[in-house]
Amino acid sequence: MAQSFTAQVAAWVAKSERRLEAVFKESTQRLVSQVIDRTPVDTGYLRASLQVTLDGPLPIRPEAHGAVGETYRPPDYALKIAGAELGATIYASFIASYAAHVEYGARGRSGRGMVRLSVQSWQQIVDGVVRDVQMRIR
Repeated sequence: MAQSFTAQVAAWVAKSERRLEAVFKESTQRLVSQVIDRTPVDTGYLRASLQVTLDGPLPIRPEAHGAVGETYRPPDYALKIAGAELGATIYASFIASYAAHVEYGARGRSGRGMVRLSVQSWQQIVDGVVRDVQMRIR
């Protein structure tokens, strides 16, 4: 039996919402992943200081330097992103006190631009995710 027009439209809307949500969350995950990949590693503390939140950016902690000789795990940001509702603002904040010096440069060192360079590729990230999502959700 053929679906009613209303049922067809409802199914199309539901599929579209799933696609939008998938593109939103996957694009954000790929962007954060790029930032982490571009962040230089000495002890790993700077990478581990990147925190993802849904309720606002986190402040830099002046005491957040990391201990010499320790190693750190990268942040688990995927769960926070997965919990975001479509259209929510997702914040990614470095809390290490020296993050801005690494990003922009300081004391004669050039900046690494891990955030700026990643954000510049946002459209390419979204385009790639759209292609991937179209293949998965038909």
